[in-house]
Amino acid sequence: MKAVGLTQYLPITDENTLLDLEIHKPITSGHDLLVEVKAISVNPVDTKVRAPKDKVETTPKILGWDAAGVVVEVGDKVTKFQPGDEVYYAGDITRPGSNSEFQLVDERIVGHKPKNLDFASAAALPLTSITAWEALFERLNISTNGNDAGKTILMINGAGGVGSIAIQLAKKLAQLRVIATASRAETIAWCQKLGADEVVNHRRNLAEEITQIGYKNVDYILCLNDTDGHWQAITEAIKPQGVICCIVQNRKPLDMNLLKSKSAGLVWEFMFTRSMYQTEDMAEQGKLLNRISQLIEGNSIFTTCNDIVKPINAENLRKVHQRIEQGNTIGKIVLTEWN
Repeated sequence: MKAVGLTQYLPITDENTLLDLEIHKPITSGHDLLVEVKAISVNPVDTKVRAPKDKVETTPKILGWDAAGVVVEVGDKVTKFQPGDEVYYAGDITRPGSNSEFQLVDERIVGHKPKNLDFASAAALPLTSITAWEALFERLNISTNGNDAGKTILMINGAGGVGSIAIQLAKKLAQLRVIATASRAETIAWCQKLGADEVVNHRRNLAEEITQIGYKNVDYILCLNDTDGHWQAITEAIKPQGVICCIVQNRKPLDMNLLKSKSAGLVWEFMFTRSMYQTEDMAEQGKLLNRISQLIEGNSIFTTCNDIVKPINAENLRKVHQRIEQGNTIGKIVLTEWN
C-alpha cells in the first residue's frame, strides 16, 4: 500500500524529510479496525514529531493523527463497527499514523463520520474536536447543558485548529461568553464567524486587552499557544478560583506561585492520554466523536476545514507541514485522494 513516512528527522525544506513509500498492509486483530483512508489533516503534533533530531528509524515512521475513511476489515473483538462503515478518528500517537492508504485503529477511539460531510470535511475534525471537548468539558469541568451559561472564557489562538472548534462548542453547548484572541484581519473575522463575542490581540498584553473591553478577569482560560509567553498575562487575567487549561508544553519552569493567592487551578489537556495509557475510559473518545457528528448533522456546529490539497503524497505533505510551521494557518488543512 502507499504511504508517506520518514527514516530521518530533517528540516521540512529537505526533500528527504518525508518520502513516498510502499509498505505492507497491516493485519487486523482484537479491537482494531482496518480503515481505508480517504482524507487526512495535518496538526502541529505532526510537525513536532517530525522535527529535526539525531535519530534514524530502521523501519519507516508513518505520521498523521487525523483521518476519515471506510472500514474494510474488523478484528475479532470489534462490536461497534462493520465493513462499509464510514468513520473518522485521531488515532494513537504510539502507533503508525494515518499517512497511509490503510490504517489500524482501535474501535474505542473511532466515531461514525458525520453523514452530511464528505471525507475531507470530516478529516479536519477529530483531533481538534477531542482536544477541545476534553479541555472544556472534562479538564475545565464546564457544563455541556448550559449550567455555566454567561461565564467568561478567554481562548488564546482562537483561529487555530483547536480554537476553531472550541469557540463553537463553548458558545453552542456551554453558552459561555467567549473572548478569543487573533491578530490579523482575516483571523479576527474567522473567530467572529465561529461565534466569538469579543476578539483581542494576543500580540499585546492579554490582561490589559480584556480590561480594555470591560472585563476585570475571566472564569476560564484555554491557552492553545505559547504557554510560556502568555503565562504572566493569563495568571493576571484569571478570576480568583478560576481554572486555566493549557495544551502546549512549557519550555521553562512556570511560576506556580502566581496562582496561589487566587486559589486558581491549572490543568493540562493531551488528547492521546487515553490511548497512550489504555485508560479504562478510553471509549469516551469514540462517544464524543459521535456527539460531534450529531452536532454537525444538526447544523449546531460546522467543520473547520479551510483548505483542501490534492493528492496525498510526500511533496504535498511537506508543503502543508511547512505552512503549519509558519504558524499563520486558519482552521484546518486537509489532504485527500492518493496519488
